[in-house]
Amino acid sequence: MRSDSQERRMAMIAHDQPYWAACARVAGMDEAGRGPLAGNVVTACVIMPSAPTVDWVDDSKKLSALRRDKVYEEILRTALYVGVGRASAQEIDEINILQATMNAMRRAAADAQANIYLIDAVKNLGLDAPEIPIVHGDAVSYSIAAASIVAKVTRDRELLALDQQYPQYGFARHKGYGTAEHIAAIREHGPCPAHRMTFIRKFL
Repeated sequence: MRSDSQERRMAMIAHDQPYWAACARVAGMDEAGRGPLAGNVVTACVIMPSAPTVDWVDDSKKLSALRRDKVYEEILRTALYVGVGRASAQEIDEINILQATMNAMRRAAADAQANIYLIDAVKNLGLDAPEIPIVHGDAVSYSIAAASIVAKVTRDRELLALDQQYPQYGFARHKGYGTAEHIAAIREHGPCPAHRMTFIRKFL
């Protein structure tokens, strides 16, 4: 009997099958870190082969950190292309989170040479092939789910490194999100260069 995760993965693979049948290089794109108060927004563009597929590929939020790390490594071994893009806190403050996310997505896709892009919700990136925005795409498309895992693991590792640099904020625990602990640390210590000033003004 199949588990719920297996059923979801099979449904996501079935979703992408028509694109694989029509196109040689189907890219999935997603982001991690639009909501936090600190750190980069990180995007990923991933081109997976139609076979073999990778077990446990799913919306990154549905996987444990340990499982995500293992699937991330398998994606890197299997993928035809993996691109990662970033936008810094300073860029987010200058042009807003949506525009910064779009810039990061363009960076992630810069060398993809995809035939089509399946993108989690974002549209009008102006890429070099047709773009299909899909609401909640990381729960619908295998390709987007793979990108969501790459983006999430990459960003989480960046926040672990940031925690070593600025241990007073607890980045390793909350990954930059606006927890009570994080807000209290901002009020006590003030912001660091990784904080998004447009996101934290009300806490200062």
